[in-house]
Amino acid sequence: MEEKINQDVESVSHKGVENGNEDFAKMLEEHENQRSESRIIDGVIVEIQDNERVLVDVGEKQEGILNINEIKDAEGNVIYKVGDTLKVLVSGHRNERPIISHKKALAKQKVKEFIQSNKENMENLEVEGVIVAKNKGGYIVENEEGVQFFLPNSQSFFKNKPEIGRKVTAKVLKMDEGSDSIVISRKKYLQDIFQHRKEVIDELMREGRVVEGTIKKITNYGMFVEVAPNVEGLVHYNEISYKGPVNPAKYFEEGQKVNVKAIDYDSEKNRLSLSIKATQPDPWEEIKGELEPGDIINVTISNIEPYGAFVDLGNDIEGLLHVSEMSWDKRPKNPKEYVEVGQQLDVEVIEIDTENRKLRVSRKTLLPKPFEEFMNKYKEGDVVEGEITSLTDFGAFVRIGNVEGLLHNQDIGWEKGQKAKDLFNVGDKVEVKIARIDKDKERISLDRKSLLESPLEKFAKTHKVGDIVKGKVKDIKDFGVFVSLDENVDALIRNEDLAPLKKEELQPGDEIEGVISYLDTKNNRLRVSVRRLERVKEREALKEFNKEDEGTTLGEILKEKLDK
Repeated sequence: MEEKINQDVESVSHKGVENGNEDFAKMLEEHENQRSESRIIDGVIVEIQDNERVLVDVGEKQEGILNINEIKDAEGNVIYKVGDTLKVLVSGHRNERPIISHKKALAKQKVKEFIQSNKENMENLEVEGVIVAKNKGGYIVENEEGVQFFLPNSQSFFKNKPEIGRKVTAKVLKMDEGSDSIVISRKKYLQDIFQHRKEVIDELMREGRVVEGTIKKITNYGMFVEVAPNVEGLVHYNEISYKGPVNPAKYFEEGQKVNVKAIDYDSEKNRLSLSIKATQPDPWEEIKGELEPGDIINVTISNIEPYGAFVDLGNDIEGLLHVSEMSWDKRPKNPKEYVEVGQQLDVEVIEIDTENRKLRVSRKTLLPKPFEEFMNKYKEGDVVEGEITSLTDFGAFVRIGNVEGLLHNQDIGWEKGQKAKDLFNVGDKVEVKIARIDKDKERISLDRKSLLESPLEKFAKTHKVGDIVKGKVKDIKDFGVFVSLDENVDALIRNEDLAPLKKEELQPGDEIEGVISYLDTKNNRLRVSVRRLERVKEREALKEFNKEDEGTTLGEILKEKLDK
């Protein structure tokens, strides 16, 4: 088919279909005026001069002259010799010497033969060829057999002036045996195509038939399908499948046969819209009442996107498996880490909207729930090893099996102000205790501090109840005073244990001496009493005196003290 034929047909449609009646005598006049009266006769070669020109006797006073190239074959070999007879066209005289041409004689002879062969079957006769010459009246078109046709300007219908060598398809308008001329019309050819195209389209739109077409061209927005000779329509990528927009290059190739149905025709733009999916039953109608939320179906992963994957039900319906429905992970990974294209798997229908053609499915609902697995395996108080998955300003998330628990900053260690992001990296292994399990909210609180030796435990290795200690006032509360002892240990002196000191006279930083009255490493509690300090010192003094004089009685010691 000639290039851009559809655009030319469209142009014809806007201008309307003309009846094509022309005055062919007038049409040929300009063409015939370009040459004098001519005739074909037999000539005899009398001389071949310098391998350049050939003298031919045509029965006149002087011989006609041929260029030697006219009697050479395609390989450049001379195919005639002196004495041979050959057909020549005498088209006039120059300086009384006849103007002759062997090639034109052959061409005219071919025109005669073409006319004789087709004069009984001229109606709707089409010819193809290339433009080999131009004249005032139009163009000379020659086909592969060497037959030359005349294409008048009025019948050419070229938008731009064509170059020599352009391919042309046209219809025969007139064959004149008297002048051995054949008039062709490209305009009528295009008009007939348009009329035929209109009739085919009207029939397709009226009957709504399914027809077989041939894919002529595939683009990124659809493909052009030929449904009849010179009749093409566009199958938009939305009309290929009930799945939705698809890339036609993935499923089809040029030259492939497909069934299509006409769905629209824009007469102003002369554009035909076709559909492949309209030739098939609507699968969304078929599943109405047969597929419901909660149903388990087997699907195939057809496409993966950053937000999830599309699954093919096998009947031209696709559903969305969102990444959040692929696993129970609270922070989902890339969908490609869960599934791959072509993979078959069971999913649960969680939403179906046949009116809007939407289907959502879930895979995680068919998988064991990680929190339930965790509950069956662990309990509060268990010590486990986990992996840090993320760090925040308030703590760290630690993976234990397939769930995550929160290790808050305050439960990392005994040192105040510690932050998880300053101590750990993502991927670090850490030993923790399961401190609390919230079944309703499915939350797990972890503790690391209780697994480490506390400052009080370290303190207890060298101190006990009854020991005298010194500390500085750290904080004053309604119920007592907190003092800081050595080794990062704080103790409470309750109000009743402050005497003989007066709380209102104390200031932060004041040094206080007292006695350890309560030490509980399990609950991390330490209390000090000033009130008991005098009694402890008395007991210490008695012990010291007993060591100095083991024979001295208690009464003697007291008497000595009183005397002082």
